[in-house]
Amino acid sequence: MTATPPRWTVEQFTVAADTSTARFRELRMQEPLEQYLHSYEDHRHAVEVLLERTVDLAALHLRAPEVLLEPELLTAVRFLASPFISADDLKTVAQTTLSASALRADDWAGARRVVDAVLLGLDRHRFPWVGEDRPPTDAEREAAVVATASLAATQSVQTARRTSSKDDQEQRVADYLVSRGFAQVPPRAMASVTDLPAPGEFCREALFGSRKADLVVRTRDGRAMPIECKVSNSSINSVKRLNNDAAVKAVVWLQEFGHLVALPAALLSGVFKVANLTAAQDQGLTLFWEHDLDALGAFLDAAVP
Repeated sequence: MTATPPRWTVEQFTVAADTSTARFRELRMQEPLEQYLHSYEDHRHAVEVLLERTVDLAALHLRAPEVLLEPELLTAVRFLASPFISADDLKTVAQTTLSASALRADDWAGARRVVDAVLLGLDRHRFPWVGEDRPPTDAEREAAVVATASLAATQSVQTARRTSSKDDQEQRVADYLVSRGFAQVPPRAMASVTDLPAPGEFCREALFGSRKADLVVRTRDGRAMPIECKVSNSSINSVKRLNNDAAVKAVVWLQEFGHLVALPAALLSGVFKVANLTAAQDQGLTLFWEHDLDALGAFLDAAVP
């Protein structure tokens, strides 16, 4: 008899979700402050250098060709605005890329547009002296440096956290699969069953049908389990990551490969609402938890010829 993927009751989802949320809280409380402090010092130095080279921003246009070519100073320039301007938004608003060649083009016209875009959104509370056309006081300069470095460091840490959480989760799943005797193979596009890894193999970051999966596992009985790794920091965020992404992919994969071949799954960590978990499961998505990888292992052990 073919092994059936686990389906969880509301009570089981409730216990698992509570455990996952508790682990999320513990992780967030234990995250070292050093990561932020190190980032803050780096950004503080960049802001100080930027103010020094531009005479407290009075010569920002004049110094644009110099400061915009240094990545750290370019980041500091983006955080002069409030809210800060992302690199992608700045490219759009300034109608240029941020490459050295683009900034140099047409006698630095692109660089001037970058500065114009930033100054248009300049935070007047942090840099009051610019609009008043005067030098800053020592206290104003220090307050501006501290506030700007703090904003940049916070954003940097948050971005790194989102990226590393997902990457770490994928790596843990990959390591676990290897520990269960599965072999990792290079990724490939899988348009049909003939493109799948061999039974007992898996690959990462692969196109499964028309949608990319974080991992694709070929069970030993020949079925394919595309796995999406999802880390959520709130129940609202979980709707986007689980229901609007992973569950939608599950429906597509089942249509493309059929229920006899495809076993869409998601590996979860963080905060999820029970109602959203139930809805995703009802759409054909098998759910596992990062804190209980042995449930995944038990199914894979049972899925044999």
